[in-house]
Amino acid sequence: MIGIIDYGMGNLGSVTNACGYLGVPAQVLTKPEEFDTCEALILPGVGAFGDCLRHLRDHGFVDPIRAWIEADRPFLGICLGLQALFEGSDESPGVAGLGLLPGWVRRFPAHLNLKIPQIGWNRVDQRQKGCPLFDGVPNASFFYFVHSYYVDAGRADVVAGETEYGLRYASAVCRGRLMAVQFHPEKSQALGLLMLQNFANQFTGAQP
Repeated sequence: MIGIIDYGMGNLGSVTNACGYLGVPAQVLTKPEEFDTCEALILPGVGAFGDCLRHLRDHGFVDPIRAWIEADRPFLGICLGLQALFEGSDESPGVAGLGLLPGWVRRFPAHLNLKIPQIGWNRVDQRQKGCPLFDGVPNASFFYFVHSYYVDAGRADVVAGETEYGLRYASAVCRGRLMAVQFHPEKSQALGLLMLQNFANQFTGAQP
């Protein structure tokens, strides 16, 4: 069973529907005690970094998420769920991230004259051998993005994918069974669904 964490904000419907389409058992979790019923967790997210972290703390999810990841149990962060794993964000000064990965979430620089947020399809160049998310996914495949901030990872060895939008940034990370992506696999058609199936395979042992 995959648990989809509901902390009061996030794209729960699309992630839940994608799991249903794949035939992967999933349930929405509204309290951390429900983690005990799950073999894997997904942290989706849309909106502001500060609101995300405050909601996670208010719902009592922060310490259980940290314990889950530190135990190397399957975990997938999506969009804001990726950014929350890092130390903090330019979007919300003074609000600490989960701090599970070194690095900072930065706003795309104004001098690059980019359209912000980045909305639409962009390429992901694979940078890490053996990341399970990319099993069967061709290098330089396109996925669907919606974001105004990017991850400046503090360690290159956790970066599983990079994307260019005025600059190169970490669009996927992988450390053991902790995985997270800046894009939305649930909105990225066949390859995005394959990526979600690859994540599910981490605890089911099934083949896509």
